[in-house]
Order: sequence, then structure tokens, then C-alpha cells
Amino acid sequence: MVARALWALLAALRAGWCLLPQSGYLHPDEFFQAPEVMAGDILNLQVYYPWEFLSKSPCRTVVFPLMTSGVTYWVIKSLQQLDICSSCINSYTLLVSPRLLFTIFSFILDYSIYRLAPFWGADPWKALVLLAGSYVTLVFYTRTFTNTLEGLLFALLMVLVSSRKSGGRSAEPTSSSLLGVITTAGFFNRPTFLAFALMPLLYWASLIVGSQKSIKTLINDFLKFILCACFTAFVFITADTFYFTSMSLDNLYSTNKSSIIDVIVQLHGKMVVTPFNFLSYNLNPHNLALHGSHPRVTHFTVNGVMLFGILHILAIGAGFKMLKKYVHQLMLVRWCCRGLPGLLVHSEGSPILLLFYFVPLAFLSLFSHQEPRFLIPLILPLVLFSASPSRAVKWKLLIVLFNLLGALLFGCLHQGGLIPCLFHLEQLIHSPASSSHPQHYTLLFAHTYMPPRSLLNIKKTDVHVEVIDMAGAGEETLCQTVEQQASNFTCSNCHIFIIIPGTVRATITKCGVSFKNETLLFPHLSMEDPPQIPVLSSGNWRSQLGLYILELNRDHQSL
Repeated sequence: MVARALWALLAALRAGWCLLPQSGYLHPDEFFQAPEVMAGDILNLQVYYPWEFLSKSPCRTVVFPLMTSGVTYWVIKSLQQLDICSSCINSYTLLVSPRLLFTIFSFILDYSIYRLAPFWGADPWKALVLLAGSYVTLVFYTRTFTNTLEGLLFALLMVLVSSRKSGGRSAEPTSSSLLGVITTAGFFNRPTFLAFALMPLLYWASLIVGSQKSIKTLINDFLKFILCACFTAFVFITADTFYFTSMSLDNLYSTNKSSIIDVIVQLHGKMVVTPFNFLSYNLNPHNLALHGSHPRVTHFTVNGVMLFGILHILAIGAGFKMLKKYVHQLMLVRWCCRGLPGLLVHSEGSPILLLFYFVPLAFLSLFSHQEPRFLIPLILPLVLFSASPSRAVKWKLLIVLFNLLGALLFGCLHQGGLIPCLFHLEQLIHSPASSSHPQHYTLLFAHTYMPPRSLLNIKKTDVHVEVIDMAGAGEETLCQTVEQQASNFTCSNCHIFIIIPGTVRATITKCGVSFKNETLLFPHLSMEDPPQIPVLSSGNWRSQLGLYILELNRDHQSL
């Protein structure tokens, strides 16, 4: 009863924290792989289109962005057009509406845990509390990442392959078709989904083969899987081709020669298969190096611990024990000829669950670019493995403290001033004073994550707002740009704002300009420009953990 109440409380926290909203900014991909693109396409807002969504290099399917952020933006646009909500489109709704949909989707994980726990010998409510209390669920699974969708599809795949008829050991008869659809959809969402799908599909295949069905039935099951996978791929390829090229139904109808061969040739010439483009790009080590190269053991030694803490360490320990036991059994077979030992004995939790966890981890470790979010789908097998009656009990306090720290760091502190900053600037740009007397705004961001322009709520037809992203520019380049903007500061209705973290505030003072307004947004932690410990222990700690909005003085003086 206590566990159920605790899960309900944590579930309410998940939804409530989404609506607040969370101020932490985890990674640019949470905006630039769906919401930013859809805001430009559906709401006609000024946005920055990432290279993956340009027609010359399409590496991301448009289907999932349309089904998630696209749907939410279409809803708020319709509400505003129908005068049901006169100001539905604002920075808050632009941020929260896609996140709220993902938060609702995140309860697919809870459903999956509840369904899977009895099957894998785990305590259902203990597993649900572990899942709902993890900061990975509270923070990552409420954000608009493709990795989040990857985790949800992986969960559905596990539910399907773990389902059995009552009293029997065969897989559900409907699983073959659904497995084909989910596997292909996951592949188009992120080709790395195949690493997660491998073990569930092998497990399903072993159940099918071992179910003593007739050969005809077995072939029928596999044909269903292949046909549904092909049909799903056709849907994704068609949608992506229409989106990324000038191809449309009108083009097909207007072909001079109406033969089916001409239509097929035209389609083949313009066909867009985004996963192949994704793989072609990411299998090139030079391209991966542009995004950051990491040691191959980063997922095992750093990212797994960063996401899952002691649960990851316990899983590694159990994995080594299981491996040691099997090696010992194989040696006995070799020397004593007692026959092949059963490899799926229930010892130290289910070895199959460990394979569900470590096989994807091993495949993802083959790539040199390794980010923590790539591992978030693994929370499901890890929680199921950790929720056996004999596990994780003595580590309760450590698990609670670890997830509190993770939620605070990634949900609040990490780049935590940038979203409130965009909210503040959106209100300033759309204030009544700005509306009655047109103003021109130049917004210069430096040493922050890439700002999602959509949250400024500026129409593409508006030209009075300019966004300059300096990324991590050095002191000389930054000062040159600031001085250049200051020298061009001539019109009376122009405003130039410089947005920088507190740790870089001293650099701006060397640029020979002055500011008439300073706004400090707290908290904001930049891991690229971290505050120094001695400074944090002084009275200046709030400034170091803040984000500054500096308005350039029109009559600037050299400092």
C-alpha cells in the first residue's frame, strides 16, 4: 500500500514538474530534433533548421516530429484560430505542450513495468517506484528526445515478446505483426534501435521455434513480421520523400507518360530513406569526431553510472558473477562430459534481463561518440532486474540521494537560465510598448547552449529580431562582435542584448562597452564554463551560478 501511494506521488510529480515547467536544458537535440522544426513548419515561426532536416542531407524522419510536436502545435494553432484561446501561442505553450505529450507517453513505461514484472520475477510495485523515482524518468522521459521515443518503443517490444498465453509458453499470435511495425518504426526513429531490438527479437524467435508449432505456422509468423516491417518502411519512406523533396501527388498525376514504370522511376529518383543517410553519416569516424569522440568504455564506466548510479554497478557485478559461473560450467562440461549446462538458470536475477541490458550497451559502445542519453532506454530491463525481492533494499538511501541530486542538476541547474531567459525576452519583444512603437532587437548569445528561436514566438515575416549565436567563442572573437554591434548601434528604437553565463561576465567588461540594464537569472550552471570552487565559497556564488541579460548602453563609454 505504501509503495502504491509513493508511486502515485511520484507520478503526480512527473506531470506537475512538466507543467511548472522544468528549467534545465539537457541538450540542444531536445528542441532541434522536433519542436523547433515543427514550429517553423506549422506555426510559421522563425526557427533554426538543423542540418539533419535540410533537403540536401535528410537524416531524420519527419513522421515522429509530425506525430508529436506537430500535433500539439496544430492543436494550439487551431484553438487560437477559433478564438477559443486568443493567446494560445506563446513561449510557455510552445515549450510545455510537446513536453506534456511526451510526459503522457512516459507512462507507457509504467504500464510496461506493471505488465512485465510478474513475468520476470520482479516485485511490480517495487519496480514501479524504482522507475518513477529515477531522475531519468522525471527529466529525460519528459523531454522531446528521439531517445525518449526509442525507450518507449523498446518497452513495447519487451511487452510483446514477454507475453504468453495463459497456461502456455507460446507468444501471443498478434505479436508477429506488431513486432514488425514497432521494430521498423524504431529503426526510422533512430537506427540504433536495432541494438535494443536484437535481444527481444532473438528471444521472440526462440519462443516461436521452441513452441512446437508446425513449419507452416512458423513461416506464417515470420512472414507476418517481414510484411508488416516492409509496409511500415514504405509509409515512412513515402512521408519523408514528400517532405524533403518537391514530390507530391500532383507531380505523380501530371507525369507526361502515365505508365506505372515512369511513376516508379520518378519515385526511385527522389526517394528519401533517412536511416540509410543517418548510418552513412555516423559510420564515418570523421563525422562522429565533429560531435565529440569518447573512449569506447565511456558508456560502461561513466554514462551508465551517471544515469543509473548504484543500479548500474550492481548489474555489472551480477554480470561478472553470471559470466564466471557459466565459464565454470563450461569447463565442467569439457573435463567431465556431463552435457551442456542450462544457460538460463535463475541465478542472481534473470540472466536474460542482463543480456537485454548489456547487449545494447555493448553495441552502442562500438561507436566513438557516446552521450548519456543514448542509454536511457535501458532503464526498463535494469529496473526489472533490480526489483527482485533480494535486490537494492540496503541501497535505498543511496538511490534516493542519487536521484535527488540528478533531478536537481539536470532538471533545474544545467543551463537552467536559458529557457527563463527566452521567456523573458519573448515577453519584452511582445510587450504593448513594443507593439505600439516597433522596435528592433539584437540578441547575442554566448557560451550557452543553442537557443531555440521558436520560444521567442517571432513570425517568419517579422524582421525586427535578430538572433546571433556565438556558441563558445573565445574572448577576442566575442569582444570583436560586441564592439561591432555597439558601433552599429545608431537607431533610437534599437536594443542590443547580450546573454552570457556569470562565469564569463568578467570577459565582457574587457570589451570596452557599457550596459544600462542587467538582469540575472538564477540558477544557471554551464558545464562548459564551470564556476571555480573558491569563487563559489565567496559571496559572489549567486552571480557565478546565474545567466546575465545585459542591455547595451546606446551612449556606450569605454570601461
